[in-house]
Amino acid sequence: MIKELINETTDAVVAAVKGVDNILDAVTSTVKNQVVNALKNSGEVSNTGVDVAASVASGAIKGAGQVGASLTDVASGTMSGVISGASEVGSDVTSAIRGGAKGVGQAPAETGGDVGAAAVSAVEGTIKAAGNIGADTAEAVKAAVGGAMDAAASIGGNAAEKVRDALLSAAALPRDVIESVLKGANK
Repeated sequence: MIKELINETTDAVVAAVKGVDNILDAVTSTVKNQVVNALKNSGEVSNTGVDVAASVASGAIKGAGQVGASLTDVASGTMSGVISGASEVGSDVTSAIRGGAKGVGQAPAETGGDVGAAAVSAVEGTIKAAGNIGADTAEAVKAAVGGAMDAAASIGGNAAEKVRDALLSAAALPRDVIESVLKGANK
């Protein structure tokens, strides 16, 4: 199911952004629809929400890469779509955020993108989208950073260091929350 969902999302994003002026809105809408459909069809048992969000996010980043869209814009829009889709179906938004950030973080490694920039954009998109649905933004940031670090760990090499450095150097992110998550990850 996971591989099919990634491929389906990749194709949907490619189709959605071709010929449109506002790529960010097209990605956000497509990702939201993919999350809603996948969660409704899965019945969301155990970690399905995390897996669905990670798969959809990964597919969205891959699709955007195929059409030459900006990774940072797409990462932010992807997180917005993941959060609004999970919220719409009453899914665990925090789990979806963690999964979405993991998917956003893994895809650049496969497409040659900057994993640090993807992580920062994912967290920035999370902050905006969580605020839009009235979610606790500090908890949303924690979930997004956790997902980004999960992705970095699965990539290996110096990915974790790149993600950590990028998150800590991003002026727009709440440094205190980022530091608390990273300290917890190092224990």
